[in-house]
Amino acid sequence: MLNISAVIITFNEERNIDRCLKSLQNVADEIIVLDSFSTDKTEEICRTYNVKFFTHAFDGHVQQKNRVMSMASNDLVLSLDADEALDEELANEIRSIKNRSDVAAYKFNRMTNYVGQWIKHSGWYPDTKVRLWDKTQGKWGGTNPHDKVILNNNIAVKHLKGNILHYSYYSVEEHFKQNNYFTSIAALEMFKNGKKANIFMAIIKSIWIFKRNYLFKLGFLDGYYGFIICKLTAQATFSKYIKLIELNKSKIE
Repeated sequence: MLNISAVIITFNEERNIDRCLKSLQNVADEIIVLDSFSTDKTEEICRTYNVKFFTHAFDGHVQQKNRVMSMASNDLVLSLDADEALDEELANEIRSIKNRSDVAAYKFNRMTNYVGQWIKHSGWYPDTKVRLWDKTQGKWGGTNPHDKVILNNNIAVKHLKGNILHYSYYSVEEHFKQNNYFTSIAALEMFKNGKKANIFMAIIKSIWIFKRNYLFKLGFLDGYYGFIICKLTAQATFSKYIKLIELNKSKIE
């Protein structure tokens, strides 16, 4: 039988971490939490579960997730964010694969709860992600803050039924604040990689993102919050490119 190590990174996640850890009971054989020196009750809550709790200064989403992955005792790792949880169907699917060893990676859908509403369109669902894999066959990559699992060549990936339940924003105001935080990180990463932009690009890309998510990806079916999500996603695209333009201007000056 295969053993699974669940790995999570945290920072001030007292309102989410209990739900996440509870969903991993009877699924993971080991749970490792890597915390970035939380100042709330995150550690206290984690200590009520049978977890291995470590701390390390945050130096990037990709870096931190690879770090906690390296701490896993088992090759098969299940990675969740603190604001995520397994639904019962997905938990059962994961338990069932522990008796099989024919696949090195598994992907599943992620459904997001936005201000109390489950979002099923708007470019946010099914949001399929690889989150369970043999750590010898892949690692975290991508560009901060948009990390993703990069697998070795020719690795088979199987889709499991069920959903990761993602409890994203409890208010629209939180979405605004997170957009500002993430777009700053994204613009800086692009700047470091020598990317450039102009105002025309910022306008065209943000308009396209809104049309794609609201019309083509049926965001209008998510009602009021569907419109808010599509609008703020487009706004974040515009903000990211404007911040990149400003970074390049400051380099010249």
